[in-house]
Amino acid sequence: ELEAVIGATVPTGFEQTAAEEVQEKLGSASRISRDRGKIYFAVPARSLPQVHRLRSVDNLFVVVQEFKDYQFKENKEHALKDLEDLVKKLPWTNPLKVWELNNSLKKKKTKRKKHNLQSPVSKGKPSDGGEEGGADQKDTNDQEDCAQNITGVEPADSQHTEQPQGVASQNSEEEEDNKQLDAKEEVQASSGGEAKSVDAQTAEGEGKVLKFRVTCNRAGDKHSFTSNEAARDFGGAVQEHFQWKADMTNFDVEVLLNIHSNEMVVGIALTEESLHRRNITHFGPTTLRSTLAYGMLRLCDPQPTDIIVDPMCGTGAIPIEGAAEWPGCYHIAGDNNPQAVKRAANNICSLLRKNENKDSSPAPGVPLDIIQWDICNLPLRTGSVDIVVTDMPFGKRIGSKKKNWDLYPACLMEMGRICTPGTGRAVLLTQDKKCFAKALSRVGHIWRRAQTVWVNVGGLHAAVYLLSRTWDRAEERRPCW
Repeated sequence: ELEAVIGATVPTGFEQTAAEEVQEKLGSASRISRDRGKIYFAVPARSLPQVHRLRSVDNLFVVVQEFKDYQFKENKEHALKDLEDLVKKLPWTNPLKVWELNNSLKKKKTKRKKHNLQSPVSKGKPSDGGEEGGADQKDTNDQEDCAQNITGVEPADSQHTEQPQGVASQNSEEEEDNKQLDAKEEVQASSGGEAKSVDAQTAEGEGKVLKFRVTCNRAGDKHSFTSNEAARDFGGAVQEHFQWKADMTNFDVEVLLNIHSNEMVVGIALTEESLHRRNITHFGPTTLRSTLAYGMLRLCDPQPTDIIVDPMCGTGAIPIEGAAEWPGCYHIAGDNNPQAVKRAANNICSLLRKNENKDSSPAPGVPLDIIQWDICNLPLRTGSVDIVVTDMPFGKRIGSKKKNWDLYPACLMEMGRICTPGTGRAVLLTQDKKCFAKALSRVGHIWRRAQTVWVNVGGLHAAVYLLSRTWDRAEERRPCW
């Protein structure tokens, strides 16, 4: 039976969460990469559909070969010559079979999609930027670079994330801000937008010539070459070896070359567009990645019948992910911004439509409500909520650092009031760590910090705090009549 070693990119800091999900849903043990933000696991190829249903992974690829300690030559020409020579020696056969199988799955899916004209892609490019940004930048200060697309043609699936203020854009890293490069060929930008799926026999070389591109991510300061040069020369060798045609925008196969200091992984991409965009059709300035939302929810271990509140829900990434994955809980979302509430409501409608299309019967609805409210005066009874999960304003695109000094303590008090003493918990994401620490010290009698996960949100170093509610009573804010 065909085995596949799958690599998955995950939000940095949530590698362990992803590994637990893989173990739980696929029964496979994962190895967490030293190069953060990635996990690897082996599954039989027939489990690919379940792999695509994982909630904590952004992008998937099949590993062709992994080198734990690759000795790069110090001389640039020699180092690049080694990469070229490597192509002939790599065990391509099985990974390409896995890629073909993955394609046939994708084909079935698009057939189903034809009935559903509400394609999220057609709604124009969302601004997938903001505090959330697209790419998870690395936490190392190593030099990093990505293959640049020399011909200046945009790859079809690159989502340009706006760099948050104060983040140097040359640090662009990982799947989303990648600009790709083609193997020494001018790009023929052909009009057929999507990469066409390939039948098994053509992959063996009959009929259609496959189009490919190489994407290289390199991190570390010991390399004599740039990712551009690696992608170019490795790509040239791939082209010769397979007789494929290089094409940046309309490719069938995307070969990945991930180099992190002395670790090198060669892979073939299995996702065209990052899975973290799955639930959201209406993006706001700071839409949270669904994968990160999933990781945050998982941290607080929701139990059936729990009431889960997101008081600053923005476009609703957290409650929508929650309702989809924890349908046994009740999810309540709100925001003080009417525009955000409208977007979130649209996203919920899209989810309902999606559910309806699955079995063509009317959707039974989702256990999720959304309203506009004042974050510091929630219309919820004291002690009535089990879990609060939210992405707090970073003070960059929404609000300001100065406002956070008043907002954070007030929010923590109000969250403490609505949460059940003793068992309530909160998972909060923020980049304004100084302000959060100060606010937490002021409400130390009602919240204890249980765990901190350092994450990277669009190049901003952020933290996810798991808090547990003490047994202390929170002050009632309503006057007694």
